[in-house]
Amino acid sequence: MRTRISVALCAVALMLAPAVVIAQTAPARRTLSLDDLAKQRSVSDPQVSPDGKWIAYVVGTIDAEKDRRDSDLWMVSWDGSERIRLTSLPDSSESAPRWSPDGRYLAFIASRGDEEEKKKGGQVWLLDRRGGEAQKLTDIKGGVTAHAWSPDGKRLVLAVNDWDPTSEPEKLEGWKRKAKPPIVIDRYHFKQDREGYLGRLHTHLQLVDVEARKADVLTSGDYDEQSPSWSPDGRLIAFVSNREKDPDRVENTDVFVIEAKPGAEMRKLTTFAGPDGGRPSWSPDGQSLAYLQGDEPKYSAYNLNKLAVGPVTGGQPRLLTGALDRAAQGPIAWSADGRTLTFVVQDDRITYIARMPAGGGQIERLTTGRRVVSSLSPRKDGGFALISGTANEPGEVYVFENGNLRRVTHENDEWLANIQLATTEDFSCKAKDGTEVHGLMLKPPSYTPGKRYPTLVNIH
Repeated sequence: MRTRISVALCAVALMLAPAVVIAQTAPARRTLSLDDLAKQRSVSDPQVSPDGKWIAYVVGTIDAEKDRRDSDLWMVSWDGSERIRLTSLPDSSESAPRWSPDGRYLAFIASRGDEEEKKKGGQVWLLDRRGGEAQKLTDIKGGVTAHAWSPDGKRLVLAVNDWDPTSEPEKLEGWKRKAKPPIVIDRYHFKQDREGYLGRLHTHLQLVDVEARKADVLTSGDYDEQSPSWSPDGRLIAFVSNREKDPDRVENTDVFVIEAKPGAEMRKLTTFAGPDGGRPSWSPDGQSLAYLQGDEPKYSAYNLNKLAVGPVTGGQPRLLTGALDRAAQGPIAWSADGRTLTFVVQDDRITYIARMPAGGGQIERLTTGRRVVSSLSPRKDGGFALISGTANEPGEVYVFENGNLRRVTHENDEWLANIQLATTEDFSCKAKDGTEVHGLMLKPPSYTPGKRYPTLVNIH
């Protein structure tokens, strides 16, 4: 089955006319151009408010003339009848909206202020939903990449990048003040896309007191910590890290827990010799953690994440989707009574919402159709906000309730109204060894059956 999946991933065929196109509509509309691509709005990271009435989300745009991206926060009511823009600064991108447990604040990450301030990286800001401008909560050199509220709303756990002192050569001593020092490469993973040379810089966890505006270091060392998640009682934080002797050379992340106080000792929960990760999700009683377990290292190129649940005290986890020859995907959501888990399954050019008993058993498919879903955000009544799209509809915010999907944002309706799109079709064929290969075929909007067209094959 691994062979079949790997071959299937290598066969996506694109039918192209003079313009790149994606679905079919009225002939009066123009075909898609490069300028149109810059006008599409990306929609991501939906977050349901604690009272279930609102969904905060991020809208990304591109300014082609200034060659830069921007993102702002919006929110839409659960029924889709109201839509409100929350941020609008043109030189600041906002991301990662997170509601405080009482719903009073919306915390987000942004790099605002003058150039000196922006050099520090993204910081956490608090937007009081009763009104007023957002207030800066953190002032940490290196910048914040992720954050999560404690259950009582008094603290946040942050994922913080190490500060690079060479980024300020004017503040260095002696000869170094004239220019940045030479780049010294002394690690196996020395460079990263979009980040450049890494040096000995890592990402660690910090705790910030909301009222005191004071941050304390929780983890340190030549390692990276990610995906922090609070226990229901606010006493522990689960996170993911690679703590091998040389993490650069081994793909072996594990789930750890640590008390939410400076100087605490972390405790390793997983022992699988491969990637354990996703964002750890606590059971309502705080006794178990659900997470994603990958394949053993020799199958890393075909990695199919499996849903796993393990006790917080440590011990052998239960692989709930071990028999499912498809990859599980987070976020993972527990039901209020702790009896079921909801997650996403990747399957043959689509993804769908799935639910199963927390102790293992039958997997129930909750959504159908040729679409993709992602970014589940649970509501207390069992509903979800999420991102969904199809071949002819960019991703938008949907809600899932009473077994049905309902669209609540329309960020790209105007964009779609002006473009003549083509048709996307599924196809299958046989490889030389008899393996069935699946792919997608995109036909130009003026496609005429029987006519020959230039074809571009995208093997992926």
